[in-house]
Amino acid sequence: MILKHCIKALAFSALTCVSAFALTARAVPSAPANWPNIQYDNAIPDMQTVLGYSAGQRITSHPDMLRFFEALQQAAPKQVKIFEYGQTWEGRKLIYAAIGSEQNIANLTQFSNDMQALSDPRITNKNKAKQLVKDLPASVWLEYSVHGNEISSTDAAMMTAYHLLAGKGDATVDNIMQNSIVFIDPLQNPDGRSRFIANYYSTVGMMHSSDRLSAEHNEPWPRGRANHYLFDMNRDWLAITQPETKGRIASLNKYRPLVVIDLHEMGGDESYYFAPSAQPVNPHMTKAQIENINLVGRNNAKHFDANGFDYFTREIFDAFYPGYGDSWPAFYGAAASTYEVASSRGEIFRRLDGKELSYEDTVLRHFVASISTAEAVANNREKLLKDYYQYQVDAIDAGKSDKKERVFILPNKRDRAGNFKLAKLMTEHGVDVYQTTEKVKMCGETYAPGSYYIDSAQPRGRFVKTTFTKQVDMSKAFIEEQERRRERKLGDQIYDVTGWSLPLMYNLEVDTCGKGVSGQHRLVKMTDTLEGNVINPNATVAYIVPWGDMAAGRFLTAALQQNVTLKTADRAFTLDDKKRYPAGSLIIEVATNGADIAATVQDIAAKSGALVEGVNTSWVTEGPSFGSNDTYLMSAPKIAMAWDDPTSSLSAGNTRYVIEQQFGYPVNAIRTSMLARADLRHYQVLILPAGRYQDGLGKAGADNIKQWVEAGGVLITLGSATTFAADADIGLLDVKRELAINEQDNNEEPDAESSTVAGKAYASRDDLIKHSENSEESPDFVAGVLANVEVDQEHWLTAGVAPEVVGLVYGDDIFAPIRLASGKNLAWFKGEDDVLASGYLWKENKKQLAYKPFLIHQPTGNGMVIAFTQEPTTRAYLDGLNVMLMNAIFSAPAHAYVAK
Repeated sequence: MILKHCIKALAFSALTCVSAFALTARAVPSAPANWPNIQYDNAIPDMQTVLGYSAGQRITSHPDMLRFFEALQQAAPKQVKIFEYGQTWEGRKLIYAAIGSEQNIANLTQFSNDMQALSDPRITNKNKAKQLVKDLPASVWLEYSVHGNEISSTDAAMMTAYHLLAGKGDATVDNIMQNSIVFIDPLQNPDGRSRFIANYYSTVGMMHSSDRLSAEHNEPWPRGRANHYLFDMNRDWLAITQPETKGRIASLNKYRPLVVIDLHEMGGDESYYFAPSAQPVNPHMTKAQIENINLVGRNNAKHFDANGFDYFTREIFDAFYPGYGDSWPAFYGAAASTYEVASSRGEIFRRLDGKELSYEDTVLRHFVASISTAEAVANNREKLLKDYYQYQVDAIDAGKSDKKERVFILPNKRDRAGNFKLAKLMTEHGVDVYQTTEKVKMCGETYAPGSYYIDSAQPRGRFVKTTFTKQVDMSKAFIEEQERRRERKLGDQIYDVTGWSLPLMYNLEVDTCGKGVSGQHRLVKMTDTLEGNVINPNATVAYIVPWGDMAAGRFLTAALQQNVTLKTADRAFTLDDKKRYPAGSLIIEVATNGADIAATVQDIAAKSGALVEGVNTSWVTEGPSFGSNDTYLMSAPKIAMAWDDPTSSLSAGNTRYVIEQQFGYPVNAIRTSMLARADLRHYQVLILPAGRYQDGLGKAGADNIKQWVEAGGVLITLGSATTFAADADIGLLDVKRELAINEQDNNEEPDAESSTVAGKAYASRDDLIKHSENSEESPDFVAGVLANVEVDQEHWLTAGVAPEVVGLVYGDDIFAPIRLASGKNLAWFKGEDDVLASGYLWKENKKQLAYKPFLIHQPTGNGMVIAFTQEPTTRAYLDGLNVMLMNAIFSAPAHAYVAK
């Protein structure tokens, strides 16, 4: 209670209540017990001075956080520098602070240059590296509040910065300042935090309530966890879709900090978590990295023990998926971890054990862990730098020694835009990516100019391996334990997705080679753009855009918004016996457009990166002619999407982002509660993201939607929204969700009116478990695997889509196929032996998922229902499904029967 008392009574000087992080004798408010020999410099302003309240007394807003850090920089400009690394979607400033001795801060630019040199043994030999290890300070990057409603870490960041700058005469602070640079990203998600704070303080009454049922502890949709587009940004480090993530990755690539800590919150009934992590651990992480983060964990344990703080390690939070904020840095060589503190989710929270958890308590624990971490980094400066350089050396050597998958090649034969985007993405991650400028032979195959390749014999080689190989395996022991738990109905311990291969998610062809590459090539740069082109720009008859990638997709959305008159061809066609165009290709006829159509087409092609071909004849020798009934006039659809409860905020946000930012087309978000009574006639498309619509839409809402569909509307359901549509009482989709396969009929249901049941003999505990199973159980839950999907090539809804794509399977929903009398199954999971593309999938799920639908089309009156049984927009990283989704949104309205 001493720390808690002091932090309330003494504002920021409460920090002096910790003596070498251990509790000391009882402090008197007028003369607090200090750390040995420490004094706080009055020239450095504390939170009370700048903001009018002490740390933990109030949840600090984004503007107040900025004010405080600006005040620190003004007071100590030689020891702290503030940098802006971006802005959020809502225009809020993103910053980080670099804190260290005057010398370390003065040399910050040189430090960045030297860390770049230490990161690349191809240009820095061992002797030069040895000198750098001798001269360089260590570095730690502390990042706070990526989830906006995990609130304590931002105030802890402010405490940490103040303590390092104001603390004088303390050996720990001096050691940190002299031997390291501490980078602090105090608020990774200002939009989400601002949403949380506004909701929280608007519900507080006469006094703050600790009751977990109170409104202030139960956020309204979409909660403050996610950013503006409702992304979980702690899962965005692989796809780098959000501006916040882009700025952070650029900053980390600039300085390459040796230790990275991502500070979070968890349930209020927990204690505190830090490294070592739970299993599974990504096999591409090194022994030295694990040892080093364990050194940090041990130092934390020492200080938590001294303060009487409970904690746990090795449970729940794993280090397998490379797209977390605490795992991505490991693949440039850092030691990284997440920290989790029990959350008060406000200013006070009553735990199940009856104790009250204050906001001050949570802030204090994150503060102690932050300083402890910085101390461990400073204490191990030389070891961390040595191990970092050796990581790069070993990564290059490991790449060279791989005789099967040293080089990954993107032949770039299909989906030009997708190949370009993936190459650019890897460059943004810090990977060296090359594009051939002439024919190049690799492992007996000849690749055309324009192909991309990545040699894993480079410092980021382990990142290349973990993101480009089809399969990254969990340890055998971990898998065996999960199977044991599943057999015992205990639930698995898999924390997140187990499959994430980028080429698979982009649905791109990738080859491998076990040798280095020679030949003419160029290094792909972040400034590269996908160049569009119009062949025969002064065409007299039409312009044709071959369909099948997102460059063509962005051309379509731009053209529709600019009122260009265009058609789409349902089937492939050959023009004048010369050129064959794929199904879905766009036809822009000169005669039906304005005099400026040539300039418009060229402008859109340049901005979208699309390849366009001008033609001087409409003579088609095979397939539908321009005037055929198999070519459909397209118009700009007005898109509505369900928003608010009971949609999944992540699904709603991901889907809206994909359509608005990747497709370049606006979406109208309609609160779900309005769909039961809203007049939808002026919308052509309605999208239901995943959600529990039985709770918020119900039969009345379904009836309103069904009437709209019958009148010509296009309903698109994603993931669990398909479960709602398929409900027999709802009647929007004529399919049924499957229960788990029950091969042993051993669960005879007892007569509900009888108090007895027929006797049975059990030979083992297994018999007991099997008999205890519900005869109507769902299939086992899947945490997230990549699955192979076959695609019908003879329907307009799959025009331009490859014969096989890859989807993400998550959850326990499996659907029986739709009957031909009602509709068509246009994409389905492959057979039992081939369905798994990447990850770990239970054998029973493999068997049951085989040949079950992924994409369903059901005509309904003049309109239609298009159902995705799994979400195609998850995390906005399933780029290989984008053309399929675009067809559903933009081609479907052209095929609905609505009187014009």
